[in-house]
Amino acid sequence: MSTILLQGAPVAQAIYEKAAKVSASLAEKGVTPVVALVRVGENPADISYENSIKKNMAKGGVSAVTAAMAQSATTEQVLETIQTLNESPIVHGIMLFRPMPEQIDGEAIRHAIHPAKDVDGITDMSLGGVFTGSGIGYAPCTAQAVVEMLDYYGIELRGRSVAVLGRSLVIGRPVAMLLTQRDATVTLCHSRTPKLSEVTRKADIVITATGRARAYGAEYFAPHQTVIDVGINDDPATGKLCGDVDFGTVATKVSAITPVPGGVGSVTTSVLVSHVVQAAKKAAERQG
Repeated sequence: MSTILLQGAPVAQAIYEKAAKVSASLAEKGVTPVVALVRVGENPADISYENSIKKNMAKGGVSAVTAAMAQSATTEQVLETIQTLNESPIVHGIMLFRPMPEQIDGEAIRHAIHPAKDVDGITDMSLGGVFTGSGIGYAPCTAQAVVEMLDYYGIELRGRSVAVLGRSLVIGRPVAMLLTQRDATVTLCHSRTPKLSEVTRKADIVITATGRARAYGAEYFAPHQTVIDVGINDDPATGKLCGDVDFGTVATKVSAITPVPGGVGSVTTSVLVSHVVQAAKKAAERQG
């Protein structure tokens, strides 16, 4: 049996191309999708990520602007910035660089973003939209990226059994809801799940999102399965990035698997771009 390697790059490219087409149609109406990046301080990692986001936003026809604030900024000052961006008719999405400095109430800032502009899917309103299927806000980007990967490679969800390892609000629980809405039967597993390997081996699709380097070896999987590894970890043995799955032993056993790096992670930013474009389109439609 030849294992299919589910690369993220072509999935991301397809999402960027679709977003760019929508952006082009909006440009004909005088609308440019805009995302505001809210950054407090001058953390080099944040600035590097900011530059990367701006480069990727351009692939989808999105303009990214930075709302930079001093390291000493207060919660009230950041809230004022968020409110200004919420009210701005030309800003369609808001993204926070987190964690913020310790003097700032990160939860208050997170909740202050209007769900229509919560393109990163971090507010309770957006998560509520995922769980109720109401369409309020946007799903967390990595959770949506998993669905995009499965769709791109034509992996059927309806009637399939899925084991999701990890129950975080960033990936585990929202991806379980997204897949349930697509008529999959989902088992949400966690650190207290008994006989975990028995559960995973019975599933058609296994999604790992626990943040534990190479924690799941061949004994957790069966030959017919599709494995989506969302984990991005530092491998203590090599110093390189690795997933939650022990790729070397699992890749030769299962039907299809995502690599790390080069899998789901490379799709996540393209989903963020897509969300901004969707938000701009909805705003244009509301304005007539």
